[in-house]
Amino acid sequence: MNSGDTAWKKMAKSKHNKKPTLLRCSPFSLVSTLVGCVFMIHLIMLYSRNYSVDLEVSSKLLTHHPIVRELERVEEENIHMPPPRKRSARAIKRKPKRPTTLVEEFLDENSQIRHLFFPDMKSAFGPTKDGNDTLHNFFPGKIWLDTEGNPIQAHGGGILFDERSKSYYWYGEYKDGPTYHTYKNGPARVDIIGVGCYSSKDLWTWKNEGVVLAAEELDETHDLHKSNVLERPKVIYNSETGKYVMWMHIDDANYTKASVGVAISDTPTGPFEYLYSKSPHGFDSRDMTIFKDDDNIAYLIYSSEENSVLHIGPLTENYLDVKPVMKRIMVGQHREAPAIFKHQNTYYMITSGCTGWAPNEALAHAAESVMGPWETLGNPCVGGNNVFRMTTFFSQSTYVIPLPGVPGAFIFMADRWNPADLRDSRYLWLPLIVGGPADRPLEFTFGFPMWSRVSVYWHRQWRLPLGGGKMSA
Repeated sequence: MNSGDTAWKKMAKSKHNKKPTLLRCSPFSLVSTLVGCVFMIHLIMLYSRNYSVDLEVSSKLLTHHPIVRELERVEEENIHMPPPRKRSARAIKRKPKRPTTLVEEFLDENSQIRHLFFPDMKSAFGPTKDGNDTLHNFFPGKIWLDTEGNPIQAHGGGILFDERSKSYYWYGEYKDGPTYHTYKNGPARVDIIGVGCYSSKDLWTWKNEGVVLAAEELDETHDLHKSNVLERPKVIYNSETGKYVMWMHIDDANYTKASVGVAISDTPTGPFEYLYSKSPHGFDSRDMTIFKDDDNIAYLIYSSEENSVLHIGPLTENYLDVKPVMKRIMVGQHREAPAIFKHQNTYYMITSGCTGWAPNEALAHAAESVMGPWETLGNPCVGGNNVFRMTTFFSQSTYVIPLPGVPGAFIFMADRWNPADLRDSRYLWLPLIVGGPADRPLEFTFGFPMWSRVSVYWHRQWRLPLGGGKMSA
């Protein structure tokens, strides 16, 4: 037996004979602990009750608004699937035909019911169409015309309300070119034409202000060369510098560059001067948006780490770069197409899943701080049918703006992508209401809901309220 064995036996014997240490607590400390626990539980219940009452009162005030009651009268959809196409006996034997889904019919450019998703020019709406019965009416999914009678080209866009001109400006991807594939089975694309801009006083009548940031035709090394990708442009105004600042997703044809681009202008209608692109915070960036808070601090929100997580961080004071501060949110949830807005000091966001051009289920999220933590509230879509709700009405989120004249109500802006002909992609503008209990149990709030539900209501047609909450004719 060596000395090491002897030492181990002594240690084992010492541990075996050692008496356990008793935790001695006085009756006073036990009582104090119990009182503290009861007090904390009481505070939690009181806060929950008060918050629930506030939400209930706020929700009742909103739902009693006559416009809100009208917007909540959703419509149901009952789309009948077309009969199956004839197939040869050999084809059936080689691969039995499974039932076609409604999403597959939506993506099939030869579908017999394609006109239900992409109505033709005969049903287009806008200021050049005759008839006062459709004035200031939205028709989600139908072709939307500008003041010259041309289809609006502002895909993946956002809205800027300019205090100086008291006008709305709608910026988006100008996709009025042929759709093609760079390589076999590659993503559908249109060469960069630029960022389109439209102006309006009423959010319905849009004047084409032209391409305010144009593609580069000759320099193949330029970020804006027509062979590259420009998506989801958003513009905010910096009152300190007097500049209009545009942020956008910049990529190459294979989506490997994954960067953000920045441009500036002295006026909302441009022309915008392109400055540079970068990988924000040193990470890849794809679908993105910009949010300007009430205190004039602006934030960049972008899908990163191969679309597995969203990143959010503040911009510099001049809005031309990001600060080094960044938070990772919705980690591992694979969300994109963020659209963020604020209501009663609470931040809300609607996101999409990552399924390429195919539509998927939207989710609403909420947070007390824009930097998080963010909680998922559930699917905001109401109406249509189950497939409509699970596909965000066959569209993808892009922006949310306040509904004029109705506090607590908003417009949900989305794109119904047409991968067979991207220039013919459609816009879905639908009413969004904040109110009612959330769908899902929350993670960080002891089980009681902290935020109201976000609801996006489906309508084939709905009227835009004008100033003072009056509905248009």
